[in-house]
Amino acid sequence: MTRKVQVGSVAVGGGAPISVQSMTNTDTRDVEATLSQIRALSAAGADIVRVSVYDMECARAVRELVDGSPVPLVADIHFDHKLAIAAAENGIHKLRINPGNIGGEQNVRALADCVKAHHIPVRIGVNSGSVETDILQKYGGPTPEGMVESALNHARMLERCGFYDMVLSMKASNVRDTYDVYRLASERCDYPLHLGVTEAGLPGEGTLKSAIGIGSLLLGGIGDTIRVSLTGDPVPEVQAGIDILRAVGLRSDHVSYISCPTCGRTCIDVGGIMRRVQDALRDVRVPLKVAVMGCVVNGPGEAREADIGIAGGKDGGALFVKGKAPRKVQGDLAQALIDEIWALLKAREEGEGQS
Repeated sequence: MTRKVQVGSVAVGGGAPISVQSMTNTDTRDVEATLSQIRALSAAGADIVRVSVYDMECARAVRELVDGSPVPLVADIHFDHKLAIAAAENGIHKLRINPGNIGGEQNVRALADCVKAHHIPVRIGVNSGSVETDILQKYGGPTPEGMVESALNHARMLERCGFYDMVLSMKASNVRDTYDVYRLASERCDYPLHLGVTEAGLPGEGTLKSAIGIGSLLLGGIGDTIRVSLTGDPVPEVQAGIDILRAVGLRSDHVSYISCPTCGRTCIDVGGIMRRVQDALRDVRVPLKVAVMGCVVNGPGEAREADIGIAGGKDGGALFVKGKAPRKVQGDLAQALIDEIWALLKAREEGEGQS
């Protein structure tokens, strides 16, 4: 198990729930625009949001951003330890900065003293495009081994100052290297790991690459917080991250759907029924498994294993609820299923209220 660090109200590592992060792309000096995007990311489900701090005006804006944010904030800083110190003094909940490129031991010591005094963690972030020249020469390029060595070298600078509240990330822009580098890091340290495929691209291909890279690591028990990096509006990153956690079974606060791909045996409009069900349950945030199956081959078994489901037949469908004996339904199958779902949810709510 990794160490645990505290990012404001959100714990990272040490067995805490996997948190979802994103990053604003507004001008941080524009407090109103940046807060608006932070709130939109929070509403989408982000647990932590990062903002760029690239000059002292940004660092001064941190105070208002922290005061107005519904979630903990991270200051993303490069090269200038004075900006990191200013952000910390203005209330930031976490810093993202690499000690190896801020100007030497004296500056690292000043940074360490500051973050210790303010009780905030530091994320060390190494990307395949930012590995030091000597390590690139040693390994012949930005290899997983080199990226881990780079991250641990940065970490040791703060360790020598008695500071250990760190999170590490080593992101590559391809899935294979991302998988390999985090596997290697998990073997060599117990710092919490921030997962992501960097510069993954536009939604679609970028989402797929992130789902494979992040999801495969999470299934192996590796990773403590995640960010899906997509070009453009950052809000879709959050939903993609949440969907990854749900797909690998690390979040159960949702309705999960099972529907067959359909074939020549299909007897009902599987796609149409499922779309109507999903639309009706759009705002439901409780664990529930719903199945819509199109024929009598695999349909009854899949529907029976769900909390509620329907299996298509020649002149209607068989409706299954919690594995009980099915009842035949005809006519508007989608509405019949939706009505039964609402009845099930109501009964569940009333049962919880009486317990």
